[in-house]
Amino acid sequence: MADTQRRVVITGIGALTPLGFGAPLTFERLLKGDTGFRMIERWDTTDWATRFAAELRGVVYHADDHFSKMEQRRLDPFSQVGILAAREAWQDCGLSIEDIDPTRAGSILGTGIGGIQSVLDQHKVLQKSGPRRVTPFFISNTMSNALAANVAIELGLQGACFLTSSACASAGHAIGLAMREIRSGRAEVMVTGGSETTTNDLCLAGFSSVKALSKRNDDPTKSSRPFDRDRDGFVMGEGAGVLVLEELEHAKARGAKIYCELAGFGQTDDAGHITAPDKSGVRPAAALTLAMQDAGLNVDDIGYINAHGTSTLLNDMVETLAIKRALGEDASRAVAISSTKSMLGHLLGAAAAVEAIATVLTLQKGVAHQTQNYENPDLENGCDLDYIPGQPREKNFRAALSNSLGFGGHNVSLAFRKFE
Repeated sequence: MADTQRRVVITGIGALTPLGFGAPLTFERLLKGDTGFRMIERWDTTDWATRFAAELRGVVYHADDHFSKMEQRRLDPFSQVGILAAREAWQDCGLSIEDIDPTRAGSILGTGIGGIQSVLDQHKVLQKSGPRRVTPFFISNTMSNALAANVAIELGLQGACFLTSSACASAGHAIGLAMREIRSGRAEVMVTGGSETTTNDLCLAGFSSVKALSKRNDDPTKSSRPFDRDRDGFVMGEGAGVLVLEELEHAKARGAKIYCELAGFGQTDDAGHITAPDKSGVRPAAALTLAMQDAGLNVDDIGYINAHGTSTLLNDMVETLAIKRALGEDASRAVAISSTKSMLGHLLGAAAAVEAIATVLTLQKGVAHQTQNYENPDLENGCDLDYIPGQPREKNFRAALSNSLGFGGHNVSLAFRKFE
């Protein structure tokens, strides 16, 4: 394990998800088995094969409640919800900018697609009214790095500030790199995670075209079925998750509340197909192994895995195989595994952040949420592990992994250790 003298702990969390505003509420509703899947009302979906999503805007989140009209013009929705999650995490950690050296605090965040809503809105303006009517905020709204920059501006963070974009692994990369900033000695505090707002007509049509989405329009609550034989695709979601990472001694010196330790980070790539994972599971397995090695954990230490668990056949097969390769057949069967996407949908670039928060709270509270809608084991395709069916699992988990496997073959695994 590298740089053991500088350990990294989590002292603040914040989330805005289809299940509610706030990390505690989201986790509470996950344990209840609630889902955020609803029929879409923001546009006419008559011609869409999939007519539901895990929406945030207009359901859980109303911009007018949090931002002035001018602020809304200056901030794409993906920046808005990312800022709100960052505000919650910053308040939760109990720090103010006066408490720290701002040059040793930074913002590394992730997104898969970025300011897509501004692109759609301003393209309509251009077509209808011409180039002079396009907003002067167009570029600053659509650039993906606006998320990290806006959070740094909001909180006054002057250290490392950039954005990672690696599809579904975006926030996972952001969290891992933020951890390395602290381990290296370049920072004491980092704000990290991800944000995404892509439940719009174009993105839904695009994911439908690659046949990635569930079509259970008759019963959306049953649509996301990770590892289940009767799955038919994932559910588009949106939201944000932010964590405050802090060097352990820095946190202890100020008497901070510590949720758990972020102990390891592993990353690999399949270098294969742009959307389909490598069926061997070799490189995802290597990411899990690297995360455990980085954390100084043995396979027997891992009690829980928050799976990428998209509810697509290839992902579920490959991730299960990767877990078996990394942990071994015996150890993998002793691990409790669940998919947050079974209730939140797929938050794309924000998924790894919200799922990391679910993993953090699992270790702190000693309870892991179930995989919702897991009813019929897919033994034919090798999905035969313990995916926590039915009810949450109470257990004193010592350590956990959170996996993210993104389009482009990007594989990330984060290792967490209970803090005692």
